[in-house]
Formats: sequence, structure tokens, C-alpha cells
Amino acid sequence: MPTRERKAEYFARMHKLLDTYSKCLLVSADHVGSLQFAKIRIALRGTAVVLMGKNTMMRRCLHLFIKDHPGHPYEQLIPLLLGNVGLIFTNGDLGDVRQAISDNRVGAPAKAGVLAECDVTVKSGPTGCDPGQTSWFQALNLPTKISRGQIEIVSDQLLCKKGERVGVSEAALLQKLGYTPFTYGLKLQYVYSEGNVFAAAVLDLDDEELTKKFAHGVNCLAALGLGAGWPSQVTLMHSLKNATDRLIAICAMTGYSFTQMSEWNQYLETSEPAAEAEAPAEE
Repeated sequence: MPTRERKAEYFARMHKLLDTYSKCLLVSADHVGSLQFAKIRIALRGTAVVLMGKNTMMRRCLHLFIKDHPGHPYEQLIPLLLGNVGLIFTNGDLGDVRQAISDNRVGAPAKAGVLAECDVTVKSGPTGCDPGQTSWFQALNLPTKISRGQIEIVSDQLLCKKGERVGVSEAALLQKLGYTPFTYGLKLQYVYSEGNVFAAAVLDLDDEELTKKFAHGVNCLAALGLGAGWPSQVTLMHSLKNATDRLIAICAMTGYSFTQMSEWNQYLETSEPAAEAEAPAEE
């Protein structure tokens, strides 16, 4: 099929996906092979659609879509299409799609130049390397000894830190020792859901944590409203409580009473003698 026809077919397909689905996941596809892609597509079949392509083509298609739908929230995705990324469209639960992606991550050896996904620690014990390679381990500051004709690492050592690039020597050593410390797969970066774009880390929040954060926000808003004297729904309960406390204090000092003060009058009457009894006698 000629290139122009393939582009037209791609634009038509993406335009249809943008019209059909209200949710979208922007994922990074670094180090993901074709077989792994096939497994991910099979896992998402019936619930989501994976769309990959050149960034320029996806941005061009989004620009054309926005031209036909002025002000559409999908416009927020255009500046995010950077690097080796793709889109996963769905109308279902985002958590289910994320779980399917997580289930299809595969272990892989460390490669020189890649960013470490986690801290990599080399465990103590025999390495299977002959004593002639001792200098190589010393260059990596790994304490070793010769035991039974092979090099043995004396103690656990941190070889790579999370977020740092893996060096050539570190990658070669990990491969020689048979370590596969990293997992590769589609990595969620951003989520588009019904007009809003947010970081994928938001999906990690459970209901309990969301409730705590919401309650904290309400408390901060109530404190701000009370301090500034701005009445609102969140300050109403606190304002009523403060007003009631003031009325009770005034009535206790002046002797005035009202219907709602009856229970407090009984409490004050029973507490005053006890307070007098506990007061120290004057010399």
C-alpha cells in the first residue's frame, strides 16, 4: 500500500478512536519487543485499543481533530507526545487496563546506558569466575576472595542506584552473574479521562488515601474560612459550634438560661460543689 494511503488510513483510524473513547492512557514503549506487544494487545482485547505511531503523525491527527472539534480537551495531549510513546483508548475501568499492562512486564538484563528502575544489589557468594578476573571486580569496588578456585563476593554490595545510568562494567558484570534486575513493558505516563489530564501516579491512590486527602483539604479550607471570616458550607458546622460555646459561656457567667441550656445547667450545678471541695483551704 502506498505511503499516502497508509497515512490516510492511520488518520481515519485515530480519528475514529478519538470520537469513540472518552479515556486514554499515554504510555512509553521503550525496550518493548513485538512479541510482548502482541501479548499486551491480546490481554486488552475487548476492553482497550493500543495505537502506536510516529509522534508527528499522532500530533498531526490531533491537530486535525481539534480543528473539527474546537476547544476539545484532547488538545492537552499534543505537547505530551514526546519520545517513544503510544496511546491506549478505553471506555472501561482504567485500573483494569493498568493491571493488564503490569501483568505483561518481562524480566530483562541490565543494558549499558539505560536508567536503573530500582536499586541493584549484588549478593554475596560464589560468582563462577576464575581468579584471573579479580581486577575486574576490584575496579567495581566489590570485596572478593578466592574460594575453591573461583572468585567469591564477600558481602552484599549496592552496584546501581535507582535513576542512575548503568555503566558498561556494571552491565557486563550483571549479565555474567545472570542477574535480570529490571522489567520492561509499557510504562504509564499520563492519563486522559473525560476532559482531564493527570499523571499516572494518581491511579496508585486507593479509596482510603483519597478520603484522607479530601478530608485534609476540607479541614484546610475550613481553617482558612474561619480565620478570614468567610462563611461557607465547610465552616458552617464550626461556626455553629463556636457560637454555641460562646452562648454557654455567657449564660454560665450571667445566670441567664434558655431551653437548650438545661443540660449544661445541670452539669454546671453538679460540677461547682466538686470544684469548691477540691479547692485548697486558705491559710
